[in-house]
Amino acid sequence: MHTPVALTIAGSDSSAGAGIQADLKTFSALDVYGLTAVTCIVAETPGKVARIEPVNPEMIRAQIEVVVKSFPIAAIKTGLLCRRANISAVARSIVDLRFRGPVVVDPVITATGGDPLLEPDAIRAYEQELFPLATLLTPNLDEASQLLGRKVADREAMERAGQELKDKFKAAVLLKGGHLKGDNALDLLFGDGRVIEFSTPFVRGVATHGTGCTYSAAITAGLAKGATLTDAIARAKEFVTKCISTRLRWSGAAGNIDALRHSRDD
Repeated sequence: MHTPVALTIAGSDSSAGAGIQADLKTFSALDVYGLTAVTCIVAETPGKVARIEPVNPEMIRAQIEVVVKSFPIAAIKTGLLCRRANISAVARSIVDLRFRGPVVVDPVITATGGDPLLEPDAIRAYEQELFPLATLLTPNLDEASQLLGRKVADREAMERAGQELKDKFKAAVLLKGGHLKGDNALDLLFGDGRVIEFSTPFVRGVATHGTGCTYSAAITAGLAKGATLTDAIARAKEFVTKCISTRLRWSGAAGNIDALRHSRDD
């Protein structure tokens, strides 16, 4: 049996709810074999980032090179890249190794709790070097606001922002509206001259992180298995909603802590 292979290039999360840990859990749940290239080590729990330690860019390139040359990688996703030099290393690796499969770029800039995760000068490297290689960009509203330099806070603003990002970077854009007020978690896909809406009931009462990582990883898994972009997103949306609604919870002296349940998609 042929098992699809996907590569995640992202940071390591010590709480295992986001980053490469969330990506690997997602790949495994969706029957995709996951490879990793670690870009930074993050000491964190949901809601708190204690410390970030970047990985040397040459080490990042070495990780990518050895797996791309050894495995039949069907799709790549990027998550937290931490700094400009790391973004450049990833982009150069994809170009130098002549990878031709789909590339999903999740432009991680800040943590769910608001802690900055990306050095300020790194956004330009995203725009100039990595975004042009992307098949799909998956910014949330906060990330879109930082990329465009203006607030994106409602459905109308989402439609303008998504189209502008698509035109600017020449890639399909999935603008995630999970931070909007309302009963549904609404995302909009901009590509092929049309806008496609993906909506699921908003799951309340869950305070965790890693939803963006899980969502983009699930999309990448779908693409690695040969799904169309629209179908991959639709299935990924259902998967991440299930991960949230069946979340894990532990209670302690500091209160409750939640984590996504990366269960198999039945």
